[in-house]
Amino acid sequence: MGGANRALLAPDSFKGTLPATAVAAALALGFEEAGWEVDPCPLADGGEGTGEALVDALGGDWRQVEAHDPLGRPIRASFALVGDRRTAVVETAAASGLQLVAPRERDPEVATSAGTGELLLAAAQSAATVLVGVGGTATVDGGAGAIAAIRRGGGLGDVRLICLCDVRTPWEDAARTFGPQKGAGEAMVGRLTARMDRMAAELPRDPRGRPMTGAAGGLAGGLWASLDAELVAGAAFVLDAARFDERAERASLVVTGEGRLDATTLEGKVVAEVARRCRRLRLPVHAVAGALADDPGLRDRIGLDSVHPARAADDLQAVARSLAMCHMPR
Repeated sequence: MGGANRALLAPDSFKGTLPATAVAAALALGFEEAGWEVDPCPLADGGEGTGEALVDALGGDWRQVEAHDPLGRPIRASFALVGDRRTAVVETAAASGLQLVAPRERDPEVATSAGTGELLLAAAQSAATVLVGVGGTATVDGGAGAIAAIRRGGGLGDVRLICLCDVRTPWEDAARTFGPQKGAGEAMVGRLTARMDRMAAELPRDPRGRPMTGAAGGLAGGLWASLDAELVAGAAFVLDAARFDERAERASLVVTGEGRLDATTLEGKVVAEVARRCRRLRLPVHAVAGALADDPGLRDRIGLDSVHPARAADDLQAVARSLAMCHMPR
């Protein structure tokens, strides 16, 4: 490990507030003001910002296509072609995202993942492998809408599907875990759970009991069961694509972060994966977060040297300046 006075800046997005690139850029300004070298490394876990993080890591460009939102309304949505342009990245949130539905409209019994299926069809026309960032959807339909849209479009052919999952939640827990945040009350959660159970029994293979099949309201499990999609941990995949370990070897500290630091951070999120790798490298790792859970032991459980609240770019710059001064060689 080397790189005195070099900071590796490896945050996730602050959901709905700042993209990971903006978080890294604000941190970079603070370290540069203190005379440090910086290595911005925006990350994602399969949810919001996954396409942007992979384009940043691998190079690529964006394509826009016609699709439909979770309530069936026409929209324009994008996917990315990365690396050699034979690999596409589709974010489920681009066409099936919760942000596309106003709070008063949210109804996961009605919301459909069909738009994600339309994006997958478009991506499959240009790529041999499609990476599906599963997270941030308005749906709990087990991918039924996406699967139906793909069948209507003639299927995906020989395309390899890889789901980058932001959680390890199994299929049978999807409605209970994610339904309330998508507008489901207690009674609706019960109905959604029963619907998911019926669907599981009818799929080509049963997704129940398998980690990550509940991601994106079961969309990951539906693609796994019907289209032989591979399920992988999104954060680890993106860190590997960004050559995180190699870049960390040249740094003297790492700063990571996310919009809210809480118990779910330990369930496959970027901050936990960054901290795990930094512990192995014996490298100091600090986190910034827009909000912090009231959990005194959380920092130690994740394995962070410090945690700092920061809601805006100015806050991030101030934290970076402070960390830079604290880690200056004596």
